[in-house]
Amino acid sequence: MRIGVGLRLGLPLCIPHQCRCGSQVDAHGLHSFVCKRAPGRSARHHALNDLIARALASAGTPVTKEPQGLLRSDGKRPDGLTLIPWQVGKALSWDVMVVCPLAESYMEAAARDAGAVAEIAATCKSLKYVGLDSRYIFQPIAVLSLGPINDSATTFLGDLGRRIAEQSGEIREGNFLFQRLSVLIQRFNAFCT
Repeated sequence: MRIGVGLRLGLPLCIPHQCRCGSQVDAHGLHSFVCKRAPGRSARHHALNDLIARALASAGTPVTKEPQGLLRSDGKRPDGLTLIPWQVGKALSWDVMVVCPLAESYMEAAARDAGAVAEIAATCKSLKYVGLDSRYIFQPIAVLSLGPINDSATTFLGDLGRRIAEQSGEIREGNFLFQRLSVLIQRFNAFCT
């Protein structure tokens, strides 16, 4: 509660110091959201990727995480791939990213529209995997550390929730999926600050 109130009111949250990445951390402590060496950065990414993989498995779609040899020559690969077709005879490939709208590079877009940063990040990720389009359906999942998700991911997660509901018979599965995603984001935000 203290962290949430402090962020909203602009109160100091920590003692100014130098981060191990070399950047100066101010009294608001926002650097932890954007630091490349923050301890929760990879844990947050892996937790979100696991959430998507488990949800797809719950929908009856087997997946593999971090598949090799899809296209990229630089060794980078998307976070996951369905082992059976998702739509129109193509397998689904996805990549999860958590973006902080408080980063200096996103401040202007974040000030204009709450979801603009998620859309920018999703577009960048789609461009990174543009070569997958012919053989796979690529779904970027850009989640802002402060809440919004890119539009195509929201549509995808809604569809995924409906598919899980068909398997389980529980009509609220889509709501539960978005709740799990929201809780995960809140936990990591509390951890970062």
